[in-house]
Amino acid sequence: MEQLGINFRIMVSEVDEQITPGQSPETLVQELARRKAEAVALGEDEGLVIAADTLVISDGHIFGKPTSPDEAVAMLQQLSGKSHTVVTGVAVVNAATGEVLTGAEKTEVYFRPLTEEEIWAYVRSGEPLDKAGAYGIQGLGSLLVSRIEGCFFNVVGLPLAKLAEMLRHFGVDLLNRPN
Repeated sequence: MEQLGINFRIMVSEVDEQITPGQSPETLVQELARRKAEAVALGEDEGLVIAADTLVISDGHIFGKPTSPDEAVAMLQQLSGKSHTVVTGVAVVNAATGEVLTGAEKTEVYFRPLTEEEIWAYVRSGEPLDKAGAYGIQGLGSLLVSRIEGCFFNVVGLPLAKLAEMLRHFGVDLLNRPN
């Protein structure tokens, strides 16, 4: 958001992020993002509230944030040497009107084969413990990735091109605005 010159505040929503079985990953992340955005918007009189939620899918398994270092190791072992899909849901809420718009973006990420030593060293760094799929592509986790197909920023957690498209719906054009 900073790199786009957008003024913003980070506000944490106290929303239950439990996953409801049986929904598609795209539906899940959009629903979680919507709940987060609506929870924050309740305390605001104006402005747009943006929220996102990300999941990693590999071999039919959905990976959220690991709950322990051991779970992070298990996730990374399963992702090692394979591709997986990162799905991020975005929600924008107009706090003044309550209007909600949601969308989702998918990116395919390819991990190189990882050694047990590399996995444990990465987990000991602490970086993977608060990230879906147990890695952050914007940090040390970039060393695990051999390539991606799709939006890099989606893997970071906020697909900027998708967000820009959604903001246009609310009359905000990030490319054509006064300085």
